[in-house]
Amino acid sequence: MRYEDEDQHFDAVHRKRPPRPAGRSGKRQGGRRPPHFPQQTDAEAQRQAHGELLSDRRLVDVLARDGFEGPRYEQFVEELVRYAQSVLSGWMRMGRIFREAGSRGFGGLPHDAHDLEELARDAELRKELAMMTIARALPRFRDRALIAGDWKEHGGARLTTYFVGTCLLEFANEFRQHRNSQERQRRAVGRLREVGYEAPSLRDKAFDEVDGNLWVLEFLKGIEDSRTQAVLALISDGYSHEEIRHILDASSVRAIEGLLHRWRKKQQRGLGEEDDV
Repeated sequence: MRYEDEDQHFDAVHRKRPPRPAGRSGKRQGGRRPPHFPQQTDAEAQRQAHGELLSDRRLVDVLARDGFEGPRYEQFVEELVRYAQSVLSGWMRMGRIFREAGSRGFGGLPHDAHDLEELARDAELRKELAMMTIARALPRFRDRALIAGDWKEHGGARLTTYFVGTCLLEFANEFRQHRNSQERQRRAVGRLREVGYEAPSLRDKAFDEVDGNLWVLEFLKGIEDSRTQAVLALISDGYSHEEIRHILDASSVRAIEGLLHRWRKKQQRGLGEEDDV
């Protein structure tokens, strides 16, 4: 199909797919057999894949004429981010992301049972790691895959697949930083315990505001994670986030704020509150 202008082609590439027909799941509906959908042959699958790659090629050509910037590029990036966040979060939850990173030649990514369990249960951590990974991957993808032309349609990977590959490289770096930060904080918590540090005036009541607008509803002794417990105790003593970063040997103030953010979300879910997105 030929398009009269670039906007028409861009809209065609990004047009939403029609909804699936009823009965696709294979279940009977109203006592009737679901409609039969013939399986796609290998030749048909190859033609479809080839057509999708050519469509990506045309899309890149359109975006290139805009200099990979402007409204069309921003729309493309938004869709790319949504796709990558969904894939990365799902892989983290299943623990599959470590296997994927290793299979793409990025080397073994050290992890243990604790890491797998933490990623499986902590949605906020998955979201934080995914978004930081994507934020790091986007400039690299734009500069190398698009502007430098490293992505090519005859390479066999669609733009989305290529971008996820870029994200896996950045995830390896981001996860190592996260893991190193956790280890430093564990050691610092151990040092606090060795010197007998404990927060004052918390024996009979919760303390008030944390991080500006959060009210703590549990005693520190009820908080299982020792790193979170130490951060909240130090905040109750009036330490700033920067001071806590030095005390706990955290990699950055962002690491402290991320820990508090995840703790706050858990408190909200425990109270049945909506997340403040």
